[in-house]
Amino acid sequence: MNEQYLQDYLSFSARRVNNALEHCMPRETLLPQKLHTAMRYTALNGGKRIRACLVYATGQALGLPVEKLNMPACAVELIHAYSLVHDDLPAMDDDDLRRGKASCHKAYDEATAILVGDALQTLAFQIMADTQCDLPVEPSVRLEMIKTLAIASGSRGMAGGQSIDLDAAGQSLTLAELENMHIHKTGALIRASVKLSTLCIDDLPKQTFKKLDHYAKCIGLAFQVRDDILDV
Repeated sequence: MNEQYLQDYLSFSARRVNNALEHCMPRETLLPQKLHTAMRYTALNGGKRIRACLVYATGQALGLPVEKLNMPACAVELIHAYSLVHDDLPAMDDDDLRRGKASCHKAYDEATAILVGDALQTLAFQIMADTQCDLPVEPSVRLEMIKTLAIASGSRGMAGGQSIDLDAAGQSLTLAELENMHIHKTGALIRASVKLSTLCIDDLPKQTFKKLDHYAKCIGLAFQVRDDILDV
């Protein structure tokens, strides 16, 4: 795969998930208007959409039509967006900017930003549970997908990784401790992005799943390491 093809596919994935998010997000005119406006400000605020790209790419590699994968792609991006809103808060990373624009709590206020994160998180699971979506999977598969996203987002995944990161502030971590933090903080949701697509395939060989999961684990770790280097 050459670099231009990769950039084209990233752009294609971003356009597709952005369009899907535009349609699944509550309109600004709906009450409470301030909350819905802030949700759209946050979730539709650009970004690389790496997680959505992994959903689409994995699904396509396994023979799924890309237009059927909007539901899991939107869900992982909503979880990611919620995590960024909360990460930017003064009690966490205290960042005033996100993707070149004012962070949610700066554009609005801290209380609204907290509610935006809460609402984006629950919207992700609402989308996953919506039986009217274009992804034709059995109820048991949908339940497993919801469970996968919940674990990746919670104390055994992203939230747990953030907690480890906060506790480690000012300390020197061993390589193993640092890798464990990254696997949870960033890697869990990236691994879930790949797994969500694999769950849509009946009778996927166990070896194929293991290879894809290992790939996702490596991508997640590399992604966080690169971010840390750029931060420095």
